[in-house]
Amino acid sequence: MSNLKLGVEVVSAHDLNPKDGHGSCNPCVELHFDGQKFRTTVKENDLNPYWNELFYFSISDPSSLHNLALQAFVYHVNKSARSKTAIGKVQISGTSFVPQSDAAVLYYPLEKNNVFSSAKGELGLKTFLIDDPSLRSSTPLPDTEFFQDYQSEDGIPFPNSTSRYRESRPDSTNTFHHLPREQSQHNSSVFTVDEMKSAPQTQARFFSPSSSQQPFEFQLKETRPTLGGGQVVGGRVIPGEKPTSTYDLVEKVEYLFVRVVKARDLPSKDITGSLDPYVELRLGNNRARTRHFVKNQNPEWDEVFAFPIERLQSSVLEVLVKDRDVIKDDFVGMVTFNLTDLPRRAPPDSPLAPEWHWMADEKGGKAKGELMLAAWIGTQADECFPIASHTDSTAEPTGSLLNSQIRSKVYHSPRLWYVRVNVIEAQDIIIADKTRFPEVFVRCQIGTQVFKTKPIQARTMSPLWNEEFMFVAAEPFEEALLLTVFDRVASNKEEIIGRVQIPLSTVEKRWDNREIDTKWYILDKHGVTEEDKEKKKDKFSSRLHLRICLDGGYHVLDESTHYSSDLRPTAKQLWRPSIGLLELGILNADGLQPMKTRERKGTCDTYCVAKYGQKWVRTRTVLNNLSPRYNEQYTWEVYDNSTVLTVAVFDNSQLEKGSEENKDVRIGKVRIRLSTLETGRVYTHSYPLLVLHNSGLKKMGELHLAIRFSSTSLLNTMLIYTKPLLPKLHYLQPLSMMQLEILRNHAVQIVALRLSRMEPPLRKEVVEYMSDVESHLWSMRRSKANFSRLMSVFSGIIAVGRWFSDVCYWKNPLTTVLVHILFVMLVCFPELIVPTIFLYSFLIGMWNYRLRPRHPPHMDTRISRADSVHPDELDEEFDSFPTTRSPDLVRMRYDRLRSVAGRIQTVVGDIATQGERLQMLLNWRDPRATAIFLVFCVCTAMVLYVTPFSVLVVVSGFYMMRHPRFRHKMPSATINFFRRLPARTDSML
Repeated sequence: MSNLKLGVEVVSAHDLNPKDGHGSCNPCVELHFDGQKFRTTVKENDLNPYWNELFYFSISDPSSLHNLALQAFVYHVNKSARSKTAIGKVQISGTSFVPQSDAAVLYYPLEKNNVFSSAKGELGLKTFLIDDPSLRSSTPLPDTEFFQDYQSEDGIPFPNSTSRYRESRPDSTNTFHHLPREQSQHNSSVFTVDEMKSAPQTQARFFSPSSSQQPFEFQLKETRPTLGGGQVVGGRVIPGEKPTSTYDLVEKVEYLFVRVVKARDLPSKDITGSLDPYVELRLGNNRARTRHFVKNQNPEWDEVFAFPIERLQSSVLEVLVKDRDVIKDDFVGMVTFNLTDLPRRAPPDSPLAPEWHWMADEKGGKAKGELMLAAWIGTQADECFPIASHTDSTAEPTGSLLNSQIRSKVYHSPRLWYVRVNVIEAQDIIIADKTRFPEVFVRCQIGTQVFKTKPIQARTMSPLWNEEFMFVAAEPFEEALLLTVFDRVASNKEEIIGRVQIPLSTVEKRWDNREIDTKWYILDKHGVTEEDKEKKKDKFSSRLHLRICLDGGYHVLDESTHYSSDLRPTAKQLWRPSIGLLELGILNADGLQPMKTRERKGTCDTYCVAKYGQKWVRTRTVLNNLSPRYNEQYTWEVYDNSTVLTVAVFDNSQLEKGSEENKDVRIGKVRIRLSTLETGRVYTHSYPLLVLHNSGLKKMGELHLAIRFSSTSLLNTMLIYTKPLLPKLHYLQPLSMMQLEILRNHAVQIVALRLSRMEPPLRKEVVEYMSDVESHLWSMRRSKANFSRLMSVFSGIIAVGRWFSDVCYWKNPLTTVLVHILFVMLVCFPELIVPTIFLYSFLIGMWNYRLRPRHPPHMDTRISRADSVHPDELDEEFDSFPTTRSPDLVRMRYDRLRSVAGRIQTVVGDIATQGERLQMLLNWRDPRATAIFLVFCVCTAMVLYVTPFSVLVVVSGFYMMRHPRFRHKMPSATINFFRRLPARTDSML
């Protein structure tokens, strides 16, 4: 017999519905699992009861644990009426159970017991699996009258009930002994828990039981943080005592801001009479410093520093001016402040004016020189917050503030255009060798994008191509369009005939599909100087005929088509008005995996990047912290709600000297589609950060976000569903899928190059990870996942087909008879068919409303097949392109790919064969079969002319649903006839 047991600790409940008519209730919890039932004690007149009782369930078959579910029913006990009333229930799937070491108390929202009941509040449970042979299961309650086992909180049983007692110890730990009904049994359950009479935490987490059946650690968790606007409960903000601030989606954090402006009349310290001044701030163990100036006695720093108030260990701020030296920095002077004397500032108050302060020497006397600064206490709403140097973003006081990699910034990606180049013809081509006809082609280039026309052997020295190419360019147009005409002299030798360079700023722009006029461009001879060009300016020369334009009617894709955050065309004249506002609060990360080692312990330096539309945001880098708090809020305008917000976490690898070549390590990513968000609701969830490694799927931590989508006009938001997803030009002059994929890759490279040139730079690996540039590469895992998705799409149709097959084979005679009656009614009244379908769809939709998702969708390991992928398939997925693996391994993978592709090829061929057989019915490929089909058509037409259509439908329906005794195991004549028809497979090589 298995020793595996399920431990369930019933901790507490909050905000229960009053049921006794006096604003209170007498709650207890009843647990059901695997045919066993346990019940807690009853708490008298308590809407927020604490039980802290532990039960152990025996698991009869551990292999079927995923099919089991734990049910917890909360009841109100009415002593006078000797009855119980349901308050709510919680159901937890067996896939959510974790080992005892990973267990934690979670607060589950109470669900309705039935459609007509109401539920409110939450129940705190701790569930875990334990394999301990010495541990005995609790004794299940018999399936008898409720009050036979009733016991109140004070331990006084009701009549005819079996006595239970609770033994208390004098210390702060309570030990409960649950005794069986029969004293002869000795398998009582003994457990010890700490008292939990304190108030719940400000950020209480609970997990929605309607989540997908993936492992618990990979599931989404809803939270209840207290933000700037108040506490968030169920998506609604409960306002606090103070009015809502502009930063209402992040926790309100107070900072000590110190703005060091400048100094004057500083004394010289070196023998040479020079001074290299800098300012150092000391606040307990917190240190910060400005940059230093060389030989300057009147420096101007104008730098701002921010110290989190909650992390301060001193009430005195020391501002020291020092002289940088090789051996030891010299002391110049200092200014001290008491934090209790500093003013508080809250926007829209004007910034605090800095003032001059006399400095003191080491003995407290007056020192030479003055220092201008300002110090105040504020929050994230302060204008200095984005430009301040944060003490949690500084590794050490020496030189780290000069590092630009730690600041939070907002980036705007460049405006992208499609460049359409139509190479028509060339005229009067001149080559050195007059004895042969040139083989001419044109190479078109913008930056790293290169396309070539087909080589044409020009017998008239005027070759004609008429080929069109598409490029991607970004504003401002720094790179010109370069067209070079080549003559292929030999298979490995090409000579330049001429070239022309066209600045993109001079190219005509268009917003629609109107025709652009062509132009002739004179080719510059390769190797000809400017003086020779002036001499031959009026002479006869070669020309190139082109049609060039900047297409502003397209949306330039720079991210995966499945996760686009912007669908607007390039031309601003075609933009629709915004439909709403997207607000994102990046709160914190928790449980991050260490990425580097400092001082013999693992740590990481993390920052978050969020992308929506052309606006990228990057939080500050929080150093040496596996649970960083960002508390930064950002806003975007929304033009289409069928778009995706992407948020990712990275480890900053650029902080060490000589680490410029290191890549920032990806920690995880979150995608949120705006159309899945309810308008005005605040979504506060903790998202697991999942990353696939060569070793498999790994959880890197959790990211806590607050998201709100606000619609300016509900009508405009609804009307957007009737508009095309992409701009009009994508449908009038569509681009091929291959062309779009090539252009998307070019666009990502351009955006990555531009953002990497900003300060601080947003590196290439970050842009590529946010844009999903690797989503088009082959992956056995993705192929299996897509096949599973395809099967799930058709699962409904397959289920209906199986149900109808059961009806036809009379598996359930009553159902079959009812289907016959419904079928006859629909045939007699065919006008009811379409309304019945729509009414049935309406009823299904209304029934599913209570099961609607309550949180945004997130990465699903089961759908992605990430939890069951083979190690070799993972290694193949992470292999570079082209491959770097050994030939034997590549041969094995190639053979496997051929096997998979062969099966796909067979399926596609079978589908094509069925379609070709339908075509063969009338083309006389098989004359006998065509003759039979034509005779059948004539006979059917004659029957249809003289027989009412409803009679034919009834006969056909009854024939399909005939009893099995009238059926044969052999295929019908119709199927046999169709399978005998020829197809074009006979013509395949």
